[in-house]
Order: sequence, then structure tokens, then C-alpha cells
Amino acid sequence: MKIICNREQLLHAFQTVAPIAPARSPKAILQNVKLEVTSDVATLMATDLEVGIRYNVTGIEVDVPGAAVLPVARFGSILRESSDATFRIESGSEGTQIRGERSQFKLPSENPQDFPPVAEFGETSYYEISARLFRELIRRTIFATDNESSRYALGGVKLEFNNGTFTAIGTDGRRLAKMEGPAQAVGEPAPFGDVTVVPTRAMQLLERALTEDDAEVQIAVRQNDILVKNPRGTIYSRLLEGRYPRWRDVFPQRPTSTKIGLTVGPVNAAVRQAAIVTSEESRGVDFTFGEGSLVLAGKAAEVGESRIELPIAYDGQPISITLDPRFVSDFLKVLEPEKAFTIDLQDSDAAAVCTTDDGYGYVIMPLARDR
Repeated sequence: MKIICNREQLLHAFQTVAPIAPARSPKAILQNVKLEVTSDVATLMATDLEVGIRYNVTGIEVDVPGAAVLPVARFGSILRESSDATFRIESGSEGTQIRGERSQFKLPSENPQDFPPVAEFGETSYYEISARLFRELIRRTIFATDNESSRYALGGVKLEFNNGTFTAIGTDGRRLAKMEGPAQAVGEPAPFGDVTVVPTRAMQLLERALTEDDAEVQIAVRQNDILVKNPRGTIYSRLLEGRYPRWRDVFPQRPTSTKIGLTVGPVNAAVRQAAIVTSEESRGVDFTFGEGSLVLAGKAAEVGESRIELPIAYDGQPISITLDPRFVSDFLKVLEPEKAFTIDLQDSDAAAVCTTDDGYGYVIMPLARDR
């Protein structure tokens, strides 16, 4: 293989795929990234056998097609630390040579044929969704997942499609985030089942691999895995095994509850202030709505007390609830500061339900007030 490449463009692509390569593995070759070039396209590949990515690289001129296996740490450092604009890369049985205008490196290289195959997107039936919306679906749900859970498949985001609506759900059992938006089915794709739960790590990779310039992404679900394709490449992931909670039951139907309109920025600032005097043992903050204000009160032994008052457009009967400020902030910080949202409250023992006008819902279980 012989190529001339733009260092910055190769670095950007390499940094996208490299996080998938495991730092330790019984199969040493997985600790590398494979570069495969033909006369038409150059593709970087990485996999840990659970998650894999194929990512097309721009800015490459191909002299001789071929492939090379590139060690993540050292090759990544060469790309990152060099100031050369272009590299000439040549790889063969004796290793890989990287030459810049003022630098030269030689790295050992394993046989590219020993690198495990990474799935390509060859589906003719799939779901299609706006890339911008799909990124929001991920960003607004992955923070609520739980990678430590052994009872349920909570270490991932559940995906659903029904009547033109695509839904993503993340939960750790104490709070639940749900985001939905429009999508379409092309052809007759396999349906999303009860176990279409994508690991959080794969969803994080998808978020990084998508850009604002992408128009749409294609998604194909198979029995045990999922494929997601954007204009530059394909990401593959095995699905999590195990039961997922009946998440729809978590969103209560409460016609007599209190609904209060708020704005993200001011509430987030008040929550962060109130949380200053909380601790692991006493992490709850009392939220009291009423008489034109929201009062947040925090108290922790040997730490101190806080009382933050925020004017709001609610003059009804006072209602109080104790919430974990970390969970409230997690919801608020994925939204724009000027965004409006509604909090739906029943009493101090029932879940708080936050919603926006663009398909986002968030449920937080209250804490006991005698903390």
C-alpha cells in the first residue's frame, strides 16, 4: 500500500474510530486500526467484536491500493504531534513507513488479513431519520442509562419505531429520559423488537461520528445487532441481552396534577447553586413551587445550608418535592438555556415529569424528605 494523505483529515478520521479499539484484548490485533484503500475509497476500521466502525477518509491520493494495520497509540500520536501538512504512508510485510516534510517514522505492522471483518451496510430496507434529530435522540437519553445494572438491559438506549415516530429511551431505574421525532421506513425493514437496546458506548460513538453536515442516517435492525450508516461510514453494534422495563408505565397520566412552565437557564443556575451544600449522604434538594416563586433548599450536616429563590409564573397552591439535583441538572444541560419546559407535579411522593414541546420527556423519582 502506498498513499499520500492530508494529515489533519486523517487525524480527524482516526480519532473517530480509535476509541473502539480496546486497550487490552486477548486478540492483540484488535488494539489496532485497519486502513484499507482501493482506487476509489480509503476506509478506516476498528472493532472490539461487540462494536465496530467503518469510516471513509478524505484527502488521500492512492499510488498503490492495499491495507495496513496501524497501532492506535503510536500512530495516533504521530498524527497528533506532527506539524507536517501531508504524509506519505507505505506499508508492506516489513512494516509501515510514515514520511512527512520534516519527519519520518517506521512502525511494525501485523498482517491486515488477520484483522477481523467489520460489517458493511448492505441493507435495501431500513429506517431513515434526520442526522440532527438522531444526534438529539442520543444526547438527550444516554446520560440516563446505567452500565452497572445486572437486572435489566439498562446499559443502553432502547430504540422503537411506530407509525412514523422514532423513539429513544434511557433509564437507570431512578429517572427516565425519552425523546421522539419523525422518521420513515424505506422498503420493509425488520421491526424494532422488545430487545432493541443499543449499548451506551455504541451510542456515544454514533453521536461523535455524526456531524451537522449530515442530512440523514439509515438504520437497519437485525436479530442480534444494529447497523447505522451515514455518508462517511457504518457503525455496527451487538444489541444488549436482557429485559427492558415497561417504560411507558413510568409516564403517569395525571389529569389533576399541577403543571408549571419554566425556562431552562434560570432553573439550571438555581439548581447548581442549591447543590453546592449537598453531600453523598444528604444529596436531596427541596423544590417548593408557589406564590410566584420557586424556592430551592439544600441542607447537609457539616456542609451547610442553601436557599435559592427564583421568580416563576405560578401563583397556585404551594407544592414541594425533594429531588436529586444531579438528575435535574442532567436534564437541563442537554437543552438550550432559553428553552421552555413544563414540570408536572402530583405531590411529594409521586414522580416529577418534565416535558418540552419537541418530543422530550424526563421522569425523576423523588427522594425521601427525611434524608
